[in-house]
Amino acid sequence: MSSLAGRRIVLGVTGGIAAYKAVEVCRRLVDAGAHVVPVMTKGAEHFIGRQALSALASENVQTELWDQRDPIPHTRLGQTADLIVVVPATARVLGAYAAGISSDLLTATLIATRAPVVVCPAMHTEMWEHPAVQENLATLRRRGVHVVEPDEGRLAGGDLGKGRLAAPDRIVAELERILGPGDLAGRRVLVSAGGTREPIDAVRVIANRSSGKQGYAIAEVAARRGAEVVLVSTVDRPAPHGVRVITVETAAQMQAAIETEFPTLDVVVMAAAVADFRPVSPAGNKLKKEAGAPIIELEPTPDILAGLGAAKRPGQVLVGFAAETDDLLANAARKVATKRLDLIVANDVGAAGVGFAHDTNAVTILGPTGVVSTIALSDKRQVAAAVLDAVVSVLGERRRATPTERTTPQEHS
Repeated sequence: MSSLAGRRIVLGVTGGIAAYKAVEVCRRLVDAGAHVVPVMTKGAEHFIGRQALSALASENVQTELWDQRDPIPHTRLGQTADLIVVVPATARVLGAYAAGISSDLLTATLIATRAPVVVCPAMHTEMWEHPAVQENLATLRRRGVHVVEPDEGRLAGGDLGKGRLAAPDRIVAELERILGPGDLAGRRVLVSAGGTREPIDAVRVIANRSSGKQGYAIAEVAARRGAEVVLVSTVDRPAPHGVRVITVETAAQMQAAIETEFPTLDVVVMAAAVADFRPVSPAGNKLKKEAGAPIIELEPTPDILAGLGAAKRPGQVLVGFAAETDDLLANAARKVATKRLDLIVANDVGAAGVGFAHDTNAVTILGPTGVVSTIALSDKRQVAAAVLDAVVSVLGERRRATPTERTTPQEHS
């Protein structure tokens, strides 16, 4: 479940050309289960109509500070909000907010709240770089306001530069992070994703059907829960916001990448489908059909999980995956013991809607003492959340088991 579900979010929209993107942000927030209350400035109405935003939001657009139906709308909005986000945040609104000037419903609401506030600036590069704008942003940051910095790209009028509103998915990801549990804050987490490809010749490979979707979902959710995330991936998918990606292809490359990061990691989640075998002598050129069917001698690939299990230090949490077609729990339990895993995520990839290429998954999570939890067929982000819940539980048990230092009182002389 998204950390936005059930949250009351005030969506402020101001008078910039990027105001049209606020409609998409609104849609994504509602889809995530948030109750969205839109507030538009007069300037915003030059770019989008109230009807479009009202149709998608949870309530009709509000614009008036002087509303006879509610004598203090800004106070009500500010006090009941779980979060306020301004998309886009113009230079005018940033300046008014930093100076404490409440000249309309939105700026009054920003000043009348104790909820987290997120501003998403969008303006021409010259305006973004102006010392007054940067000083106002610095002031807001000191006060605890979250700033989603603009991207570089095409601006109004065809100009290029920094000032383009951040993409809606990046904005929503930041809101999820702010409202999330934060239970992985300060932790370094590595996730592997995708299926490795072992070369037969210059063109052909031994591969598998892994899409990397589950690994990417785990990386995304871990980042939203506050972790510093490294994703070692074999697939070409958009990187989750805030996640550093290391691209690899073979099992040996994946092993090298993970072992380089391993000494400073708190958690490793091996969601990748690593090939068990590889050709001993891959051809440097393309094998020709006319030469007949080649005889391909195979050798085992490195057992990355087992190597990490043998090398892990106290406190590190190691999570494996077991994609099985039979004897699911028995095979998974054996891997927990032989590879010194803290957790394993087992799924029956022969079942409908489960495993490779699907957007859904159904898994059983096991630890050294047996089943930890079972997740019925669900979206892979929900499965990711359950896996990370189990990781957080193990980290908590480790913390409670670590004896605290005791100081001996000084004797009185």
